[in-house]
Amino acid sequence: MRHEEGHRSHRIGWLRAAVLGANDGIVSTASLIVGVAAAESTRGAILIAGIAGLVAGAMSMAAGEYVSVSSQSDTENADLARERRELATDPEHEHAELTAIYVKRGLDDRLAAEVAKQLMQKDALAAHARDELGITEELSARPVQAAFASAGTFTLGAALPLVLVLLVPRSALIWAVSAGSLCFLAMLGSLAAYAGGSPVWKSAARVTFWGALAMGLTAGVGALFGATL
Repeated sequence: MRHEEGHRSHRIGWLRAAVLGANDGIVSTASLIVGVAAAESTRGAILIAGIAGLVAGAMSMAAGEYVSVSSQSDTENADLARERRELATDPEHEHAELTAIYVKRGLDDRLAAEVAKQLMQKDALAAHARDELGITEELSARPVQAAFASAGTFTLGAALPLVLVLLVPRSALIWAVSAGSLCFLAMLGSLAAYAGGSPVWKSAARVTFWGALAMGLTAGVGALFGATL
C-alpha cells in the first residue's frame, strides 16, 4: 500500500500570497482608519477612507503579485527552454551533469550514472528541472493564482476593521479598531503558522508587533496633522 506523507512545502506558494494579502489588508486599512480617526474626522469620512484603502490596496496587491510572480515565471521558462535545447543538442553532457549532481548527494559514480540514465529515459526535462534547476510542479510560479489570492485575502483582511467602524461608537473607534485588528492579526499569524507547521506563538507575536507599530505611527501622524489643520 502506498503511503502518502503530509508535507507542507506544496503550500508555500499560495500560503505566502494569502498571508501577505490578509496581513496587509488588516494593517494598512486599520492604520488608515486609526490615522483618519485621530485627525478628528467624522465616521463617514473614516468609512470612505477605509473603503478607498481597501479597493486601492487590493488592486495594488494583485498587480504587484502578478508582476513579481510573472517575472519569476519568465525566468523559469527561460531556464527550461535552455535546458530543452541542451538536451536535444548534447544529451551526453546533460547526462554527465545529472550524474555529477547525484554523486555530490552521496551516490557512487556507477549508481549515479544509472539513476541519471533511468530518470532521463522517463522524462529528461523534468529530471533536470527538478535536480539541476530546482524547479518543481508544486513550487513553480503561478502569477494569476498569486494575484487572485493576494487581492482576495487583502479584501477579506481589510473588511474586518471596516466592520468595526460600522459597529463601534465614534468615541471608542480608535481603541476598538486598534485592539480588534491586533486580535485579527494574532489569529492570522497563528493560522498561517499552523498551516505551515511553524511555531504558532512566534508567528502571532511577529505580525502583532508590526501591526501595532504601523497603527501607532499612523495614529500619531493623524493626531499631529489633525491638530494643525
